Parts: sequence; structure tokens; C-alpha cells
Amino acid sequence: MTTLLEVSGVSVTFDGFRAINNLSIAIGEPELRAVIGPNGAGKTTFMDIVTGKTRPDEGRVIWGERSVDLLKLSESDIAKIGIGRKFQKPTVFEEQTVRDNLAMALKNRRGPLSVLTWKATTRDKARILELAEEIGLADRLERRAGDLSHGQKQWLEIGMLLAQDPRLLLVDEPAAGMTPSEREHTTDLLKRAAKTRAVMVIEHDMEFIRRLGCRVTVLHEGAVLAEGSLDHVTKNQQVIDVYLGR
Repeated sequence: MTTLLEVSGVSVTFDGFRAINNLSIAIGEPELRAVIGPNGAGKTTFMDIVTGKTRPDEGRVIWGERSVDLLKLSESDIAKIGIGRKFQKPTVFEEQTVRDNLAMALKNRRGPLSVLTWKATTRDKARILELAEEIGLADRLERRAGDLSHGQKQWLEIGMLLAQDPRLLLVDEPAAGMTPSEREHTTDLLKRAAKTRAVMVIEHDMEFIRRLGCRVTVLHEGAVLAEGSLDHVTKNQQVIDVYLGR
């Protein structure tokens, strides 16, 4: 497994509050990683830095085989090189069908003019069907996205990100608000996605993380407190004190 993303010595301060404090973290390709920690630990700020939304005061964020400096790229350029992010609240085009949502995600690779004249090729249609099957919505392709359940909207949004073929998928609290069966399906979906790419999941649901069965990074006060299997980090006294004991 090769290192895909390397964050080293990164710090960022907002109005005197140090949200990220000399943070160093790396993820390989392919890999599934869970990131946990108490509120205010820096989990969202970490994702904001990787996606270019927040600029750190110091440190390095290096990407891929060519050691690209992500801190020199815009948010849109970072998305283009293969970093996809899914926020906690699903954002899909509610008035469009599942098929149209996936088609629009495929179209994101094209320029603004070609989108207006775009027609789905046989290959595009096959890819849309493949994605729908992967996310478990093949029987909902003609349904309006707004009519889907909360969990199904989450899967559709993951499918829209996968349509852009990212090398790193950042997923924020995918299990929130889901039924037990939806959570199970989401676990399977993320595990499958992580066979061919890097997937980083921020989550509070320990049972969900246990089912992911992956390496876990615990953040606290903007730095890595512990890292390893879920069993390893949950036995760490510091982790118990600052997070699990709450």
C-alpha cells in the first residue's frame, strides 16, 4: 500500500483558538480509515484543510506519487485531482431522478458548454447502472431523489462522488439518522469502495466503526491522540478519559 495523502506538522488557529495543533496523519491507497474524537477535536477542520476550504498557518499537505502540494491548489483543483467529500447532510438534486443525479455527476468532468449539449453514451449509461447497483438503488433509477429515504439519499450522494472516480473519499458521519439496515448497507458500500481507493470516515457511532473493521485515528485538541485498531485505541487510557468516558 502506497501513501496517497500525507499531512505533516499542520496547525491552524481561528481567533486565538488552535483548532489543529501540529497534526500529522497519512492515508494509503487503497485504505479504509475511521477518524473519531470528541466535538472540537479538529475532525471537520482537518477535512477542510485537505479539501482546500481552510488554509493552515503552517505544515505540509502532500498528495500522490508526484508529491503535489495541496496547499498551493484551489478547492476546485483539489476536487479535480481526485479528492471527493461527502458532508453530513446529503445534498442531492431532489427534483431530478436518481438516474439524472448520477448522470449529472458524470458530467462534472466536462466543461460548462459541453454539459449543455451532453448526451449519455452507451458507456455512460452502463456506468450509471453500475453505480446504481453499487449503491443499492438500481431499482430506484427513475424515482425522484426527493422521494428517497434519508439513508438512500446518503447512498445516492456517495454514488455521485464515486461517479467522479475519486482516489480519496472523505465521508462525514454517514451513519447519522439511518436505520440499522441502512447502516449495514452503508458499511458494505464504504468497505467495497475502499478496495480500490482511500476512504476516510468521520463517525461517532462506535458500532458502525466496529463493523468497518479498519484502522482508527483518534483526534483530540487538533492532534492525533492514538491510532490503531478499534480495540487498541479503545483500551488507551487517554482515549477513555477524553472521549469514551464522556
